[in-house]
Amino acid sequence: MANVATGLVVMKKCFHCAKTSTCFIFQNTPPVEPCHEQEHFWNFMGSDPAFHFDLKCTKCDTLVKLDDLVGLMICTGCDETCDVDVLRRKLEPENTDVCIALGHRPIDERKQLPKEKLAALEEYFAQQCESRKSRPIKIAPHEMVKNIDNCYATVIETPEALFKN
Repeated sequence: MANVATGLVVMKKCFHCAKTSTCFIFQNTPPVEPCHEQEHFWNFMGSDPAFHFDLKCTKCDTLVKLDDLVGLMICTGCDETCDVDVLRRKLEPENTDVCIALGHRPIDERKQLPKEKLAALEEYFAQQCESRKSRPIKIAPHEMVKNIDNCYATVIETPEALFKN
């Protein structure tokens, strides 16, 4: 992990079209004032402490920028019909945690985390879990969540919170 920084995952809702926006900010105080962006009129809904990071290979120094990743959330199993919870229950016998890679929203208007970066994230966590002897972690893209607006997954606040025995 490289360029680790704390901040907030911020959620806003447009009162005009009812879409939800998510973003990561490198501040500890949420922007509660309404804002206008193209046809959207965003109102602050809430925020959660989180962290941002990039991945850097220790062998070749290749840097994978994760600017399309808003944050990581741990699946809590809130909807048994959700594809992420189906995956969580499938991996439960292996003691594997399922994390959701939360991207920018609205999904149809913002650039999402490319599959290559999602694969790099999974590879990184597989290596870290093995070397730390912690529970395995499976990464699921947020597009797998049945209804992200009703999802009770917990935003992960620190890198240390990911690796548990």
